[in-house]
Amino acid sequence: MPINSLPPVPKRPHYDAIIVGARCAGASTALLLARGGLKVLAIDRRPYGSDTLSTHALMRPAVLQLSRWGLLEPLLKDGTPLVEATTFHYGDEEITIPLNTGPDLPGLIAPRRAVLDRILVDAARKAGAEFLHDMAVGDLFADTCGRVRGVEIRGAGRAASRVSADIVIGADGIGSLVAKCCDAQVLRSGSVSAAHVYGYAPVEPGAGYHWYFRDGIAGGLIPTNDGLACIVASVPTRLFDQRFRLGHGRARMEVLEALSPALAEQASRAPTDARLQAFRGVPGYIRQAHGPGWALVGDAGFFRDPITSHGISDALRDAEGLARAILDGSEAAFEIWRQERDLFANQILDTTDAVAGFDWTLADLGERHRRFSAVMKAEVLALAGQSTPVCGAAGRPTTYRAPANQDEPRANPGAPGASNLYRNRTGARP
Repeated sequence: MPINSLPPVPKRPHYDAIIVGARCAGASTALLLARGGLKVLAIDRRPYGSDTLSTHALMRPAVLQLSRWGLLEPLLKDGTPLVEATTFHYGDEEITIPLNTGPDLPGLIAPRRAVLDRILVDAARKAGAEFLHDMAVGDLFADTCGRVRGVEIRGAGRAASRVSADIVIGADGIGSLVAKCCDAQVLRSGSVSAAHVYGYAPVEPGAGYHWYFRDGIAGGLIPTNDGLACIVASVPTRLFDQRFRLGHGRARMEVLEALSPALAEQASRAPTDARLQAFRGVPGYIRQAHGPGWALVGDAGFFRDPITSHGISDALRDAEGLARAILDGSEAAFEIWRQERDLFANQILDTTDAVAGFDWTLADLGERHRRFSAVMKAEVLALAGQSTPVCGAAGRPTTYRAPANQDEPRANPGAPGASNLYRNRTGARP
């Protein structure tokens, strides 16, 4: 392999924070920490600017945060359409809700992830964060007291290398390696599972969000970039297993036709070779937020069904809360973040499962949506009252130390006293 084609390597042996995963949760955390003055490394196994499975829809809390971070305008300039109304279709009944807009919340947006994640990464890089794409974290290592001290990076064409950090943040999704390595406890599990099949089709300019519901099925039309809408068919996982396994395309169109012939006609405008993506669904969960030398953010720490399109909003909210705790550096700050995260996570999991369980009738579904909307309003109020995360009281970055190991000195990753606490789990060698 030519020397200039070898993957990049970290620029330093030690960072204030290493983030595993550089999608919306990881890139947001990197952005805020770097703006706070910390030395940050984010690592992602996927290429820079790649797309990923997503409903795309951002709700009010996420749009508010992007506006406060100075990133809403770049997203709009990149062609992300502004959504000014949401319509709920309960059977044959339509309820259109115009959005209450303001300077920081001109409407809603649903950017493609190749657009949103790229803009977050670019902003974090501009703030000083370092990114390694097409690289994988194979393991974590810890000191003799069990405190996480860094990661082992693996990339094609290079030997595995260790890089240390004051804190390792798992932003690596449902199957989080960081959560597994750190034995992060599942504090709560959801009770339902829904499946979703996604496709894209051309849509007229000015379209709003449209959410469709009939007994036992649901769907959505979400305008996104490039003149396209993401059109989703949603069913209970058991129904997906019965009807979708032999052909996503036909079963999806049957669901869309049952929801609304107009929605099915819109979906039929997609090119015949357009690719569909399916998510079979898993029950939601809330994992332990942090431990000695580690923390979880995004789907790694809290996952709820996509049917309420709140995953990105959760990721950005929790990224900001975690960044605030790290920059403060105190045990109290981490406890405040954990409490705030768990408060909203429990409410969102409750109200999402109330919709994703498909045990409703059209007569009572509106009330479940109103409960979910009330949670979002509380989120917006909480976020609007917060300032952008800043460094600790001394005006400079503070070193995060987990409460149980506050006096433990940092071990050199290559020193005899630094052990790989997780080698039996992941197979890595010390």
